[in-house]
Formats: sequence, C-alpha cells, structure tokens
Amino acid sequence: MFLEEKVRTAGWVEVVTGSMFSGKTEELIRRMRRAKIAQQKTMIFKPKVDTRYSEDKVVSHDAQAIDSTPVSKAEDILYLAEKYEVIGIDEAQFFSNILVEVCNRLADKGIRIIVAGLDMDFKGKPFGPIPGLLAIAEYVTKVHAICMKCGNLAQYSHRLSDNDKLFVLGEKDIYEPLCRSCFNKANYKM
Repeated sequence: MFLEEKVRTAGWVEVVTGSMFSGKTEELIRRMRRAKIAQQKTMIFKPKVDTRYSEDKVVSHDAQAIDSTPVSKAEDILYLAEKYEVIGIDEAQFFSNILVEVCNRLADKGIRIIVAGLDMDFKGKPFGPIPGLLAIAEYVTKVHAICMKCGNLAQYSHRLSDNDKLFVLGEKDIYEPLCRSCFNKANYKM
C-alpha cells in the first residue's frame, strides 16, 4: 500500500432535516467545510432541477455557498463519489427513493454521507426519500425555523400560493415556516 492511501473504515449516513428556512443547507456547508479543513476528500451533489441561486453551487438562504456537482438522478452519485471520503447531498427530497440505496452502498464502502433535505412537503406529509434516509442514518439532526406568525419553533413549510404541485421551487415569496398550531390554522385543520 502506498503511503498516501488511506484505509477506509465503515462509513455512515448523517441526515440534516427540517422545514424551509431552518438552516439545513447552512449546516451541510459547515460540515463539508470542516471535512475539508481535516484534509478529507469531499464532494457535494445537488439535484440539477435546483437552480434557484446557482447552477453549480449549493447556496444557503443566508448566501453561504460551496461548489457542487449537479446530477439528474441519485444513481449518478454512485459513479461520481467513489474516490471521495465525505459526500454531501443537498435538497435530497428532490431525488427518488433510490437515494436511500445509494447512500447505503456508499456508506458500506467507508464513505461518510451528509444529506440535507425537507422532511415534509407543503401539506405536512413525509417528503421523498427523507423518511427512508432517517431510518438508515446513524446520525439525525432536526433543525427548526421560526414561525412567521407567532415566533415559536417552526417545523412546517407553508406554501403561500394555491399551486398544488408537489415540487415548486421558491423562497420567502412562495413559502413561510410555521409552527404546528399556525400551520393547522392556515390550512383550516382546526
């Protein structure tokens, strides 16, 4: 074995989840930067459909940015991630449920996977592959925004428009974080 080769131990999966505006991407960027400081080989992926701030960077709502590789489908990550020690995946809810298997396979190869994504859609229902990722993750971090109506901790991403499509990219003009009580009031559930 060459001196520059590192022996890989078991990898693992970390999930950072919560509502919109809760700091998921900010936390993903922080963890990826720390891995770089530790001189680990890192790569971050995002879905090609997410072009809100940049086509080739992951950007948080507070304008922190990190270079990324946009991919069309989760399977692409398998082939692009082989030589890295730490893999970041942003906006994971936009990938299919295959992402769970992709993360498992990469972790089994000794790679640390850090995934960030919404845990619920705008209707308050489990979103995309996130429930499956939560089940297989060794580490889970649930982050919260602040409710725009009452100031309590918010875990829901309330859509302000009448658009009923599941995937609608947007920011504060289309979504607001709400707590359970305010989300229920806004959706006439009470």
